[in-house]
Amino acid sequence: MHILLDANLPRSVVQAVTAASHTGIDVRVVGLRTASDSAIAAYARSEGFCIATRDYDFADVRNYPPADYHGIIVLDLPDDAIASEVCELLRDFLLRPDVEKEMPGRLAIVRADRVRFRPRLTP
Repeated sequence: MHILLDANLPRSVVQAVTAASHTGIDVRVVGLRTASDSAIAAYARSEGFCIATRDYDFADVRNYPPADYHGIIVLDLPDDAIASEVCELLRDFLLRPDVEKEMPGRLAIVRADRVRFRPRLTP
């Protein structure tokens, strides 16, 4: 899975994504460091990236309908979370056995104690 990493994530998440056998590209590397959310979303859609962020604006399904994207991952962590906690949470989520199958067209709100998908996963 190819994941576009928002600027509100530490740069070290690229290694966490790679450790989970995925490809991570930081928005700062592709010239989107100060880009608006809509510009980041448009880039992700056009290039086939799943978005990973801590920005809850991407969880607004009216503005960013999950079906229009290759996936949106919103990491729900306390504001004082350190880089290693962010990396661990994303890496652990990406190591889920069916994550590549589950993510396209879905929003995942990822917390340390649970993951919520929208639309819901069907058993």
